[in-house]
Amino acid sequence: MLTKIALSLFSGILVFFTSEGFFSYIAGGITLALIFLVFLSEKWIDLKYRYPVFAGFIGGGFGIFFASLLMKNGGILENYAFFKSSPFFIFVLLTLFGFYFGFLGTLRISSSFSLFAAPEKEKKESGAQVKILDTSSIIDGRIIDVAATGFVEGMILIPKFVLNELQQVADSTDPVKRSRGRKGLNELSRLKQNKALVVKIFEKTYSEIREVDHKLIEMCKDQDGVLITTDYNLNKIASLEGIKVLNVNELANSLKPIVMTNEEISIVILKEGKDPNQGIGYLDDGTMVVVDGGRSFLGKEIVVTVTSVLQTSAGRMIFTHPKEK
Repeated sequence: MLTKIALSLFSGILVFFTSEGFFSYIAGGITLALIFLVFLSEKWIDLKYRYPVFAGFIGGGFGIFFASLLMKNGGILENYAFFKSSPFFIFVLLTLFGFYFGFLGTLRISSSFSLFAAPEKEKKESGAQVKILDTSSIIDGRIIDVAATGFVEGMILIPKFVLNELQQVADSTDPVKRSRGRKGLNELSRLKQNKALVVKIFEKTYSEIREVDHKLIEMCKDQDGVLITTDYNLNKIASLEGIKVLNVNELANSLKPIVMTNEEISIVILKEGKDPNQGIGYLDDGTMVVVDGGRSFLGKEIVVTVTSVLQTSAGRMIFTHPKEK
């Protein structure tokens, strides 16, 4: 944005210095075309090349500016016969040369001294991709426990716009939302207190993008990062965009203990099932256990034998019956 503003101001100066006769229209047309190219390039040029190219455009603009000074009445070329014979051709030629050398010169200076450099990606720890947390994964909190065990490698980035969203949720008048927001902030405090983890706040807010999900996707592309989420829809959209996603729910499902047919487990019958004489209990990881003939054991802990395991999109269900004595 600052580059575009500077270029626009410079175009006004350029037109002012060449505002004599027909050349003023040419100079104005060239500078307007230059501004159009800059605005267009911001949309289509990759971020890592965008800032050096902008720098080149500014250098090219100064090249046009000095070429215009040579052509202006009272300038160096005014008294030369070849200029008087074909001023338009010489003006266009000098303008092109000025832009070309100004563009290349500024581009090389920018590359050599890191002027107008694009925002650098966060450095990777031990070669691992940076991990980017979304709001849902922070509120969920399980990824923080996983990271504390050392299973999550590399730097963990907390986007500033995610922090802002958490704060808004924590300040909500809805008690449920407020509770979730405060839980998320508490989980972040717990994450920051773990000295074994490298956690940083990513300051760029992507103010030109409105939706937080779209900001996360753009940030993952810029940082070549891995998105950590529990949001099913965000997971699918990010995957379609070619972003690597770690879904905490999928991780939890994959880590659930494997239960085999005819295996015996202990379970507390917590409630009645839908079918007659059925009882329902849960394993420590939340897996539902349906006990055929378990209604009479309501509120008691019994040993059951596994008859089958059903895997659904919502998780697993284990079907059992009381162990025969």
